[in-house]
Amino acid sequence: MSGVRAQRRTERGRRAERRRTARRHAMAAAASVVVAVGTVSGLLTAGGGDEDTAGPRPEVSGSALYVPPLPARPSPTVTTTAPASPSPSPSRTTAKPSAPPAPKPSVQKRKAPEAPAPRTVLASLYRHPQSQVLDWVRANPGDPRRAVIESRIADQPAAVWFAQYDPGAITGRVRAVTSGAAAAGRVPVLVPYAVPDRDCGGASQGGAPDLAAYDGWIRNFAAGLGSGPVIVVLEPDSIALADCLSSGQRAARYASLARAGKALRAANPQAKVYFDAGHSGWHSAAKMAAALREAGAATSSDGIFTNVSNFHTTADEASYARRVLAALGGPSHLGAVVDTSRNGNGAPAPGEWCDPAGRALGRTPTTRTGEARIDAYLWIKLPGESDGCSGAAGEFSADYAYDLATG
Repeated sequence: MSGVRAQRRTERGRRAERRRTARRHAMAAAASVVVAVGTVSGLLTAGGGDEDTAGPRPEVSGSALYVPPLPARPSPTVTTTAPASPSPSPSRTTAKPSAPPAPKPSVQKRKAPEAPAPRTVLASLYRHPQSQVLDWVRANPGDPRRAVIESRIADQPAAVWFAQYDPGAITGRVRAVTSGAAAAGRVPVLVPYAVPDRDCGGASQGGAPDLAAYDGWIRNFAAGLGSGPVIVVLEPDSIALADCLSSGQRAARYASLARAGKALRAANPQAKVYFDAGHSGWHSAAKMAAALREAGAATSSDGIFTNVSNFHTTADEASYARRVLAALGGPSHLGAVVDTSRNGNGAPAPGEWCDPAGRALGRTPTTRTGEARIDAYLWIKLPGESDGCSGAAGEFSADYAYDLATG
């Protein structure tokens, strides 16, 4: 009997060893799939191409891009009940990760619904023919997400950003956009983004070396505006995020922004120039208006912009913008433009700022808002370009774009 029992134990041991071996093989195969998927994903986002000399590009891709990355994070959200702090740190969300998590590759593609009919844009806003989303659409004709991303995002007009300090080239780059828009009978939306100390040294840090250099750069920018209608969204976060500067630095920046507004409007009387007013979840209307007044917005601009790279609802932003304008004073023609690119489902939970789940596209870009003192709904933050979690900051993510388009 002892020999039979020993034989049974031996056989059970062999079966257990076979099961462990099978599990090791399965784990190795799964790891190979993940590595392969990650490699394919990297090839899609890092495709090569010739350098585009028509305008600035993000550093994260070598494809023929024109639009540079937006600020890598939206403006900080501060609740109205939170006490004000002299330090810039508490004004930002405390949930910011020390390093953006790497996007998780997926081995399965979700089945895309049939492509919807393109939504009509009533205003004659310009869609520049070069962007990361258009590059992706052209490079992925067989992707099941393509039709949705193309019709709901790529076909819509969006802002063109100029984030590179390039005093010798900026006039030609701006002119390339404004002349293209004029030839198409459309109105371009331009975003100069080169003020010194931009983003308070955050992920979108950079800009001109000093304010004197910036003044020259913005004059060169203005020289490319042409003579047709154009919308200029002047320096996102330059006023609402100025608390990180000393009082003297703020005063100098505000004076430079006032000069910039005057230069842009003098170069092209049809240009509409809007100054930074943060968003409805940040500063009070009175505080924001006071800062705007210091920056000369009442006399050097055509109004304000809100919600850039953020998620607050259009209704909240329109109400907030009107309160800021009322507190600012100035000519009655001053208006506001609102970034509606990602605000279809409103703001996420407090502290969730980096490509938060459950967001959706907002109102399509138009200058026919039907709202008093709201001049336009614009896509200033380009939908699908990451805050730094679904991909590198400023990099187009098809998964993120698809989630926004179907959210």
